[in-house]
Amino acid sequence: MIDLSDLRSAARSEGGVSRRLFLAYGSALASLPLLASRAEARSRRVSFSADPFSLGVATGEPTESGVVLWTRLAPSPLDPDGGMPPEAVEVAWEIATDDGMRDVVRSGKTVATPQLAHSVHVEAEGLQPDRWYWYRFKVGDAISPIGRTRTTPAPDASPESLRFAFASCSHYEQGYFTAYRKLAEEELDLAFHLGDYIYEGPGREALVRKHAGPKLRTLADYRIRHAQYKTDADLQAAHARCPWVVTWDDHEFENNYAAEISEKEGIDPIEFLEQRAKAYQAYYEAMPLRSFSLPQGPDMKLYRTLRYGRLAAFQVLDTRQYRTDQPNGDHAAELNEAALSPKNTILGAKQAGWLKASLLRSTSSWNVLAQQVMMGMVHRSRTEGGPELYSMDQWPGYAYERMKLVEFMADRRIPNPVVLTGDIHSNWVNDLRVDDRKPEGAIVAAEFVGTSITSGGDGSPTVEGLDALLAGNPGVHFHNRQRGYVLCNVTPKSWTSDYRIVESVKSPGSAVKTLKSFAVEAGKPGVQPA
Repeated sequence: MIDLSDLRSAARSEGGVSRRLFLAYGSALASLPLLASRAEARSRRVSFSADPFSLGVATGEPTESGVVLWTRLAPSPLDPDGGMPPEAVEVAWEIATDDGMRDVVRSGKTVATPQLAHSVHVEAEGLQPDRWYWYRFKVGDAISPIGRTRTTPAPDASPESLRFAFASCSHYEQGYFTAYRKLAEEELDLAFHLGDYIYEGPGREALVRKHAGPKLRTLADYRIRHAQYKTDADLQAAHARCPWVVTWDDHEFENNYAAEISEKEGIDPIEFLEQRAKAYQAYYEAMPLRSFSLPQGPDMKLYRTLRYGRLAAFQVLDTRQYRTDQPNGDHAAELNEAALSPKNTILGAKQAGWLKASLLRSTSSWNVLAQQVMMGMVHRSRTEGGPELYSMDQWPGYAYERMKLVEFMADRRIPNPVVLTGDIHSNWVNDLRVDDRKPEGAIVAAEFVGTSITSGGDGSPTVEGLDALLAGNPGVHFHNRQRGYVLCNVTPKSWTSDYRIVESVKSPGSAVKTLKSFAVEAGKPGVQPA
């Protein structure tokens, strides 16, 4: 067994962090759930004093023949262990073609282990392409709610339409998750969550709701925070209605981190990676992810491809885990030498190579990047006539890599590229050029940036200085700072994005309306009002 104190001493004796040594520790840590999954489950009948399915059910990662079924047993969700005993528990699952669960077409048993907080990730296979299914779990004398899911069309199929939504940034303390409830009512084929599913800060008074616990540090802290979010009935409803595809941003771990680097000075890098391993494990436990995403210590693979027949291919990105440190001290800055350095990367070499290869292999009508931070090179000036300032945490802080990627899509004539983005608690619609500072350049792609579910409170329907911002950034078609999500309807010939706005997140059940709609015509880059 590897002792972490010995690891730290060895790493520091080399004059810095030894990645190889730390990963050795991480690999040992990651092997525990695999060993536990082979353990014999509790054989006697289990009974619970409270509902073990208090966190609901979910599915994700759909293919033409299967889907991941998820739940986590937690009769006491805000306890570190969820109120479960420290032993493996057998869980049965069923998939049916009807919502009454009469025509069961797949079933089986799996093991929920304490090493993974009694979470369940069933990779169900043998389903028919492009159809709806219903599912549930059973453990002891308890039966879960029935959820609905679906498979994707066959790879060579040409579906006539796809209806999905994307969302991000759900801060529990700052509002009610009304937007999630409305997602459940939209009759979606898919839902994408683009990061900041939870927030890591301590509980605060005088807000709409209060986080349980302190600033997140330990594995128990992260587990409790995910569980608190999952107890929300509106979030549970959205998860139970269609499959989700998830990726993270920063707040699932630490604000504005860059790979192994904290935004704060003086943080021990070994301790930072150890904390990252805990955050990543809790994220895996809470999400309907496949086993290839099982964390290996402080590393966890999230970038992947989801295909929807020949209609759309989604490249799901991770712009946090592999990036270099933000230039210019992570402050808004001009596109100076530091921001334009070819040494900067937001993807990392391996992910960047995978992305380009995936785009080249795609035979889909629409090629979508589902990711976290804004790709549009949007600038602001703090004073009239002052310097043009860009966010260094977004793609402009990695401008060289960003321009090379858009140039690649243009040169290789990638069909109909669309970028989906979260992160900044506001709505944007952008045309993307190789260099957005040159409006005479050809438009290559469209970017739809979605606002937050609740983060930032209600926001405002008006934006001070909006006219000047739009005039200074010709590629920006729309900007708004209210809350909500983006609903997308895709056909072989067109893409429409509806910006759905929640009237208020400070009271439950507020009205939702479509504020603006925008369209892209296949084969004709550039966004137009719908």
